[in-house]
Amino acid sequence: MNLTIRLNSNFKLKNPVTVASGTFGYAEEFKDFIDLNLLGAIFTKTITRFPKSGNPPPRLVETSSGMLNAIGLQNEGVEDFVKNKWPYLRKLGPKIIASISAINTEDFVYLARYLEDAGIEAVELNLSCPNVKYAVTCSRKKFIGNGNPIMFAQNAAATYNVIKAVRKKTDLFLITKLSPNVTDITAIARAAESAGTDALSLINTFFAMAIDIHTLRPKLANITGGLSGPAIKPLALRMVYEACRSVKIPVIGMGGIMNAADAVEFMLAGAKAVSIGTANFVNPHIAIDILYGIKKYLKEKRIDNINKIVGKIKLR
Repeated sequence: MNLTIRLNSNFKLKNPVTVASGTFGYAEEFKDFIDLNLLGAIFTKTITRFPKSGNPPPRLVETSSGMLNAIGLQNEGVEDFVKNKWPYLRKLGPKIIASISAINTEDFVYLARYLEDAGIEAVELNLSCPNVKYAVTCSRKKFIGNGNPIMFAQNAAATYNVIKAVRKKTDLFLITKLSPNVTDITAIARAAESAGTDALSLINTFFAMAIDIHTLRPKLANITGGLSGPAIKPLALRMVYEACRSVKIPVIGMGGIMNAADAVEFMLAGAKAVSIGTANFVNPHIAIDILYGIKKYLKEKRIDNINKIVGKIKLR
């Protein structure tokens, strides 16, 4: 049975199951629970140029069929990552994809080049974290996130500008992470493709909130956060389907995947690979369970190549 997924001529995954940024730390945290080398790829926790303390607590809230988070990209910065995290990661079998985020284009370029110099092969441009504020330059106007966050991935021109700048300066395999908090996901996907991204990952979390009816206060100190988990899966599936139909580059689908059936749905919708997120908090072994479940599905359907199910949804 062939499980290999080729995202382009030079970048392939040994299987389509990856773990999403922000839900798997830097992988070493999970080494006692699963065989990390069975994974297709590992997306690191998002890295910024300088250390970030993140948002004040409380930062996590459980909801019906999901979870709200407002971590705020807490991390130790790119220098610490290269010095203390990368030496362990680079010895693993799966592809390592460094997720990066910045508040301006210049820092995105800096991060990409710094990581490329360190030996990183691929980065995910996280243009869509809902819990930080950005300075977005677009059409000669500058929009600063005050109140509701403003994200690069909410604007096609801003998305294009960041990717184009990074593409000019590096030869990295570029994956761009898109936001569901947009009117038309296909417009952003096409802008990313035309700017030179090699692949897309979607979706990130939905803007959401929860209120304590006894204290009358928001349950998150940040007021709003990002909703993830099974509650968002049908929405994520629809957006992945639309994105896959609008671009020719590969899409990595995510959003509420909890089992192998969910993963297969995303691949039928057109995703070349899938990423497991919130489910990792529920069951640290879930990604491997999903991989085995996909294998079982293919065997039952007498399908010898995983690529034969990609985009094979039957439309009435």
